[in-house]
Amino acid sequence: MDEQNMLATREPSQWYRLLLVTGIILAAVNLRPAITSVGPLLGMIRDDIGLANWSVGLLTSLPLIAFAVMSPLVPRIARVLTKEYALVVGLALLILGITIRSITFTVFLFGGTLLAGLGITFCNVLLPGVIKEKFPLKVALMTSIYSTVMTMLAAVASGVSIPLAKGLNLGWNAAMVVWVIPAVLGIVIWIYLGVKNKKQQQATLDGTTSKEGEKKHNIWSSPLAWQVAFYMGFQSCWFYITISWLPEILYAYGVDMATAGWMLSFAQFIGVPFSFIIPVIAEKFKSQRGIIVVLGLLGIGGYCGLLFGSSYLTMVVSIIAIGIPLGGNFALALAFLGMRAENAEQASDLSGMAQSLGYVLAAIGPLLIGYLFDVTQVWDVPLMTLIIIAVLYSVFGLGAGRNKHVFD
Repeated sequence: MDEQNMLATREPSQWYRLLLVTGIILAAVNLRPAITSVGPLLGMIRDDIGLANWSVGLLTSLPLIAFAVMSPLVPRIARVLTKEYALVVGLALLILGITIRSITFTVFLFGGTLLAGLGITFCNVLLPGVIKEKFPLKVALMTSIYSTVMTMLAAVASGVSIPLAKGLNLGWNAAMVVWVIPAVLGIVIWIYLGVKNKKQQQATLDGTTSKEGEKKHNIWSSPLAWQVAFYMGFQSCWFYITISWLPEILYAYGVDMATAGWMLSFAQFIGVPFSFIIPVIAEKFKSQRGIIVVLGLLGIGGYCGLLFGSSYLTMVVSIIAIGIPLGGNFALALAFLGMRAENAEQASDLSGMAQSLGYVLAAIGPLLIGYLFDVTQVWDVPLMTLIIIAVLYSVFGLGAGRNKHVFD
């Protein structure tokens, strides 16, 4: 046992920590592009395969359904495989899913999308726990780093989709396959970390499991956990509707599709600095309710601008207003997973619950908006729906932003 403790103290060398940070960043890189790259391509995919708007919305909703179903199971799988190898499994599923869905048949398109969603779920659920466990004194900073990387790559993926598909004549298929590259790099790093750390990780997990009984700390019985989950759900719903349908909304307003894709990209780039600074700022306050109010007003105001304004200037100002909560809300939701938990075990449980229940709500959004447009053939009702969702994420955010822990 002494020998193991000595090994544990020696293990976090600078080289190991550098690889760990690199692995976290590479895992974060893969959390969004497989989804956000699809938004600007929805029209091409719809026309090529012959799908209705509500069904093409499944390309965004299916990964969210996978998040909802798989999230509670991922921590259990990680206890058996270790977190490192569970991340390898997730990245492998992501590569398989991205590759399969590039085949121009409906069954492969939807089946591959579901597999990609299952793969992303592993990274979604495990990263907050990895950060809480490996960097207990730097949770806010590490959350800021990985949420910023996610936001940046999400923006890049949205922006380059049309240039890759049309500008380079790759078609929508190859434009989506490009995103297997960071997943392959991530697998290499996490296999190495898994080999290096498996015994130590298993010992830590076994110790945690034996100490904390599930009956004693049932996350599903905590009202605060439910509020965090609903905040995660409604802000995710708002985010995924935006990345799926904002290009189509702008296109209906007279913007060409390539520019609409870059406008979505611009909105996400606007959110990049906010995804970094908001968790850091949030940690300095006992209550985060003020931040929630600001993000809520910006989200409501941005879509009110698109609903009631018609000038190009109004459109640009609205996109900026939408971009800030687009990056800030998700980063704050991730920060809540650590801030509302007292230890790594609670953080993992809260992450699994919040992402399971939260993404049930998120999965409904793109389908609902596609259906509303199919029925009305105008974007007014979908835009009003987005405003209502921004109100809802603000209401639950005010509950989640209180200075409490889930079992207080």
